[in-house]
Amino acid sequence: MSQRPKTPREEAALAIARARLRSADATLIAWRAGVQYEPHADSDGVVRVPFLGRRYAVSYPEGEVREEGSDRAPGHATTLLLLHYLGHADGYPMADRWVAFRELPDGLVYDRAFAGRVEPPLLRAYANDLERFRTAACALGGSPLAYGDVGFMFAVLPRVRAAVIFYLGDDELPPAVRVLYDASAGHYLPAEDLAILGGVLVGALLRAVPR
Repeated sequence: MSQRPKTPREEAALAIARARLRSADATLIAWRAGVQYEPHADSDGVVRVPFLGRRYAVSYPEGEVREEGSDRAPGHATTLLLLHYLGHADGYPMADRWVAFRELPDGLVYDRAFAGRVEPPLLRAYANDLERFRTAACALGGSPLAYGDVGFMFAVLPRVRAAVIFYLGDDELPPAVRVLYDASAGHYLPAEDLAILGGVLVGALLRAVPR
């Protein structure tokens, strides 16, 4: 099925992201983002980026994105996220400390949208069936965390880590879920993209286990 035509705003966003990619050295981009760069002839090459259990090939310097193993281009959101990740990554080490989205740089600006888009769907789907959540998390390659009643860490991108933590609640508090990021996440994507990334992770978790 063919994709819908991109809007002028989407085309402009892609053009800016591709220009940023072209302006940097490919080897440095790969080192900062923790990904593999395969140089070809005439200074061209391919950057290979794992993303939520799939692998994508990003041509350098053109910035065209394809899912490995097929000739398909991903949707606009995935394409832009991957280009922004490669263009924004600065090689900062993982903080190994979880923070709420609002604690990230500019997180407060997008916190309302993030909170409405990300946590409620997870709570509706899994609050009463945490075993099913465990199955979904494992299907996406999540690693168990010793937080809450059930928690998993996801390496969504090579240097962007997110955690999903469920709390069962009790007589006084209702069940709750929190989606957190490693405190270094702002060195790899802007807050607007991290909000979108949270929604992508949630969507993948909801699709991972059939109802």
